[in-house]
Amino acid sequence: MSEIEKEIEQGVHHFSSESKWVKPEDPVILQRLEWFQDQKLALMMHWGPYSQLGLAESWTLSDEDGDWARNDIDWTDDYEEMKRAYIGLNKTFNPIRFQPEQWAKTAAEGGFKYLIFTTKHHDGFCMWDTHTTDYRITDGATPFHAHRYADICRHVFDAFRREGLAIAAYFSKADWHTPYYWAPGMKRGRHTWRGPSYDPQEYPWLWEKFVQLTHEQIMELMTRYGRVDMLWLDAGWVRDGGRVRQDIRLGEVVARARRVQPWLLSVDRTVGGSYENYVTPEQTIPEKPMNVPWESCITIGTSFSFGYEDAYKSARQLVHILMEVVAKGGNLALNVGPQPDGRLPKGAVKSMKDLGAWLKRYGEAVYGTRMRAPYYTGSCAFTGKGDALYCTYLYPDEDAPLSERLYLPYLERVTAVELVGVAGELEFRREGEGISVRLPASELAGKAPIAHVFRIRKDEVRRLS
Repeated sequence: MSEIEKEIEQGVHHFSSESKWVKPEDPVILQRLEWFQDQKLALMMHWGPYSQLGLAESWTLSDEDGDWARNDIDWTDDYEEMKRAYIGLNKTFNPIRFQPEQWAKTAAEGGFKYLIFTTKHHDGFCMWDTHTTDYRITDGATPFHAHRYADICRHVFDAFRREGLAIAAYFSKADWHTPYYWAPGMKRGRHTWRGPSYDPQEYPWLWEKFVQLTHEQIMELMTRYGRVDMLWLDAGWVRDGGRVRQDIRLGEVVARARRVQPWLLSVDRTVGGSYENYVTPEQTIPEKPMNVPWESCITIGTSFSFGYEDAYKSARQLVHILMEVVAKGGNLALNVGPQPDGRLPKGAVKSMKDLGAWLKRYGEAVYGTRMRAPYYTGSCAFTGKGDALYCTYLYPDEDAPLSERLYLPYLERVTAVELVGVAGELEFRREGEGISVRLPASELAGKAPIAHVFRIRKDEVRRLS
């Protein structure tokens, strides 16, 4: 199995090691990475005509990935017909209940600080008014083209900016619709895989057409859709190396984009090097803290695209995931797949708003913080900001026992402990290799909360009780 194949298993990307990260030399990009690490929470959205099926986005088109991507295809065994039907989903995609302003307000209420939106997935369908292909949301073959929100990317980006969120444009470097990538009549015949249907080294003129298409589409997004903070590039197998060399001259187009948007972060995920400004674990959290900028993309439900019978994570689950990620030095990108009619699923909305309510009270232990030892212990997540250290004590469920005293495994000298959201200092004492903190009586009644968040001070000398 090649290195590229190992990086993607069942559509889930592994992530680059710290050793593959290259520190940018541009001071503007370094400053933006500091900004990025302050944000902590992103809303990721996978949406397109595929939402009508309630199946994984794009992957059913790849024969080589069919052993896992077609598990839920129960209406046909004719996969050539299935692929034709999938490509034709643009002709029935009509999300007339799409309300970008409501999406953005829900995201702001949920405490999200930036948006990662799929402008184009591997299937090649463009969610903006591109001039490069008819396979787009604004083409006459797509019934939504006459709607006032037809240029979906424009209205989504504008609505989220108005709510104060930054914008990341997700863009797949692969394109399984254009004949410049999956070219008909090549030696692979009808058998498809995630890469091109031909060797770019054997057909350089055809590959060049694909490179030019890719550059033109990226530059449309960079020049016609307002401020974009991150170019979030998927399809790590499209790279200069691996099973088939697929050099799209990424450095060339990133340089062009930065002439227009000099603050732009490039996220060439799983590739490493100069254009993967931060690392992106998927559906997982690294075992140990990472000392490079990173972001875990994890679904609120069970899949990235909309599923008709999906189950959504509770606020407790989301807080626990968020605090483990932040304590290990990362950001969390929570993904929700909108419904085919344009609405956000009610279960996802509830989880988002419940998370936002928790962050409204305890966000000081999240936003703008950095890693602090001992990082994450399972029950405790440590973060820091300035002179303040935060310990978020996580309860596994509402039936967890509440104790008058909690043990926090923190070794350094402590001068004061406060409970975020409650006035006054708490009694504490040194105990073994940590401190024992006494909770106020008001915190001992009822069910266990999602977490208790402690603010630990070290800025003045005070005798331990």
